[in-house]
Parts: sequence; structure tokens; C-alpha cells
Amino acid sequence: MTVDSPQPAVQRLLGPSTNLASSDGSSVPPAPRSGGAKVRVLETATRLFYEEGIHSVGVDRLISEASVTKATFYKHYGSKDNLILAYIRTQHERVQQRMEQLIADADSPELAVRAWVAALADEVNDPDFRGCAFLNAAAEYHDPRDPVREVVAMHRDWYTERLADLLQDAGHALPGDGADELMLARDGAMSGAYAGDAIAATAALGRVVERVLAA
Repeated sequence: MTVDSPQPAVQRLLGPSTNLASSDGSSVPPAPRSGGAKVRVLETATRLFYEEGIHSVGVDRLISEASVTKATFYKHYGSKDNLILAYIRTQHERVQQRMEQLIADADSPELAVRAWVAALADEVNDPDFRGCAFLNAAAEYHDPRDPVREVVAMHRDWYTERLADLLQDAGHALPGDGADELMLARDGAMSGAYAGDAIAATAALGRVVERVLAA
């Protein structure tokens, strides 16, 4: 990872970060809210990294738009690299919380999977949608050993396992295989919706989901 300033080394811990959980749990960052300097920096980074890309946004821009001093920035995050990890971890927490809420609200695992599809359809039709935050981040970091890619891999492992749990509860004969199909269809829908026709992409996702549920 490229460090913008010779500050302390990047933290590799994948543990909890400042939580900015949004009710929609999507890849679209939540609306800004008031908070302390640490929260403002993370909110600013979340918006800019998602809209413009991680590498294209420098520390000086983050400091300026978050209205903090350079000393305050480094006091809370130590480096841009640590802030990037906080951003990715926060995105994971938001998706995780929303997924668990969808499951809790559903009357059956099949309905939970269908609610998940409906939530994805809402997400990709959001005017602020810029693709999947995790796929976008992975595209910027080619080395799978990079801490950013490690967080992305952790997120995707969790996501696939959670889908497999739902399929197993629904009585699917091969829940692991089914979850892989759902995850691949989800990736395609996210990319296809951003680059092309969101309605066609989510309709295709829905058809895949119904075939998997029927297996």
C-alpha cells in the first residue's frame, strides 16, 4: 500500500472499527452526520473513496474536506493506510448488520434470500450507487496479501458462508455450491447494474436465485 506520510505502520488488525452503520447496509455510503473529528474523517473518506476511488484521494484532501488539522488526522488514524482499513471494515460491518436484520425480519430462509435480492435491487437503483465497494477496493489492490485485500476476502468469506447457512436451513442439497452461485450472481448484478441496465441485472439475479432455491 502507498503511504502518504512517514507515519506509524499500517495496522493489520481486522477487528471492530468506528461504526457508522447505515439502515440500508448497502455499498452506498450513509448520509453525513455530525460527530467528532475521528468520525468526520471516516465519513469523509467513506464518501470520497467510494465516489472517486481510494488511490485518487490524498491526505490533504481528506483533511480539508473533513475540516480537521493534519495533527488531528494522524492522531486518530496514523496514516492513510489505517484510514483505508477503517473504511473497508466499516463497509463490512454495515453489510453484516443489514444482512442479519433481513434474516431476523424474514419468516423463513427462502423469504430472507428473496428479501436480500430486493435489498440489492434497491441499492443498485440508488442514484449514488457506484458499484460494490469491496470489488472496487479489490480492483485497486492487486496483491492478495495486501491488508485491504485481506479484509475484502474476509468479507466475502463471511458473505458466502451466510448465504450457505440460509440455503442449508432452506433444505438445499448443496448449500455451499448454491451460495457460490448466489455470490457470483450478486457480483454480476452489482457490476452489470452500474455499467449497464440495473433492471436487467437485478432481474437476472432474481432468476438465478429462484433456480438455486428450487434445487
